[in-house]
Amino acid sequence: MTSTDTEASGVHPRFAEALRELGLEELISRVRRFPEATRTAAEAAAAIGCELSQICKSLIFAADGVPVLVLMDGASRVDLELVRRELGVDKVTRARVDVVRETTGYAIGGVPPFGHRTRTRVLADRSLLDHDLVWAAAGNPHTVFPMEPKTLVAHAGGTLVDVREQIA
Repeated sequence: MTSTDTEASGVHPRFAEALRELGLEELISRVRRFPEATRTAAEAAAAIGCELSQICKSLIFAADGVPVLVLMDGASRVDLELVRRELGVDKVTRARVDVVRETTGYAIGGVPPFGHRTRTRVLADRSLLDHDLVWAAAGNPHTVFPMEPKTLVAHAGGTLVDVREQIA
């Protein structure tokens, strides 16, 4: 696939290159592009026609100031205290918009689970494994791609954890 084909599919060039490097170039043709942005998990699920929990959110947090990526199903929220304990740090906060872009190379709403500008620690919530297929951002808020969750976590270099906020 040429760079022109990649652009036509709507795949972010950095993400397309990451797919090639991982031997996953065939995924480029499976990327879905939507005319309207799908910045939230709910918007993405509605556009795809899947369950909200089948969306894989890629969220950047600051753990004692160091960026960490948390992969979470679209129907759940991250429990920052569980992330803090998992990482053994003093404080976990949402990363600032500029930190997300500097760390990943992508804007919030389009951050894929891998193919980032810098290497970060990755935590993947086990809830992603509840599905045979999940959908994740493909580098911009208009695109998503499907992947089997265990494969996605493996390519992201993620550690399976339980960091989902429990609803009382």
